[in-house]
Amino acid sequence: MSEQPHAISVSELTGHVKAILEGTFPGIWVSGEISDLSRPRSGHLYFTLKDEQAQIRGVIWRSTAMRMSQKIEEGQSVLCFGDVEVYAARGAYQLIIRKVQPQGLGALQLAFQQLQAKLHAEGLFAAERKRRLPSYPSRIGIVTSPDGAAIRDFLKAARNRYRGVEMVVIPALVQGPDAPRSIVEGIRAAHRLQPALDVLIVSRGGGSLEDLWSFNEEVVIRELAASEIPTVSAVGHEVDITLSDLVADVRALTPTDAATRVLPDADALRRNVADLAMRFERSMRVALQTRRAALDSLANRPIMRKPHEVIHLRSRLLDELDARARRAMFSKLRLSQAKMATVTASLSALSPLDVLTRGYSVTLDQQGQAITSTEEVQLGDRIVTRLKGGHIESIVDQIADGEKL
Repeated sequence: MSEQPHAISVSELTGHVKAILEGTFPGIWVSGEISDLSRPRSGHLYFTLKDEQAQIRGVIWRSTAMRMSQKIEEGQSVLCFGDVEVYAARGAYQLIIRKVQPQGLGALQLAFQQLQAKLHAEGLFAAERKRRLPSYPSRIGIVTSPDGAAIRDFLKAARNRYRGVEMVVIPALVQGPDAPRSIVEGIRAAHRLQPALDVLIVSRGGGSLEDLWSFNEEVVIRELAASEIPTVSAVGHEVDITLSDLVADVRALTPTDAATRVLPDADALRRNVADLAMRFERSMRVALQTRRAALDSLANRPIMRKPHEVIHLRSRLLDELDARARRAMFSKLRLSQAKMATVTASLSALSPLDVLTRGYSVTLDQQGQAITSTEEVQLGDRIVTRLKGGHIESIVDQIADGEKL
């Protein structure tokens, strides 16, 4: 048998590396850009210090952070002074920072701000461009990695929401150099789906500024701005803000938050339906009570209780009115007859024929007009003299003036 080679444990190796590194770099200044900044409730600060080719984890303990006069920000370019330390539990080295001197914005942060200013000037982030999401969508599209945490978080939250919705996952790369083109193709594919989508979500989980940079690329932002479907950006965590968040119609803080914004609350819908049912029942009950009271009021009226009695009363009143009308008519007729008799007597007293009964006569010309003067006749005229009981026809052979015959 060959001899077993002499081996050291992982802990021993890590201890040697730790001693060498920490002994070689007891205190050193390092420049870089802050990324993936985390601020847990412990008060410690954890982040990545990086340049274009490499990165190292940095830690600022709470006691040091409390003495710092300037706030550390994501994307900031800084000079850090600290000690290199090997974290044996993970076999990783990190920089324990004691001093920080800001140097300005990092390259990515500066690019972010420049593109943001450019697109803002074009009006792509204007509030008036924002569209409201449909209250009850039937089809939702999600452009994301089908294997990522974002889709799992979204679907998990969606199970507790309104379930009558079809979910369409549109696969896309969400990190790396090919991700912007993949996201744009996913958005375009969403517009070709039939039936059409009601809402389009672009999403991925949290990460550093570099991890999320695909959602800051200009081609992605312009494709979202041109979308005919209402859009939701659910990229990263609550503290992460991308240009996709600014251009989308709605920004969701996380993929889980996107589910709550896009889908109605099932419990709230059930409560609303129960409330509406109760209000409808109460309204119907009040309406029935009102109509029942109206029917009871009608039933208690005399015409409904004794309809024949009302008819008899109306018939008796009609008879009385008829009798009064008859009496009035006969009284009016007798009064008119009396007036007519008086007028007839007056006319009879004034009639020339009545004078004839007292021995007088009246002489008429050939036209039947009374002759009142000798000038109205000539010799040879034929005249008629009316007497009581008849008339006499004569021919004028003499005309004498004066009253003496």
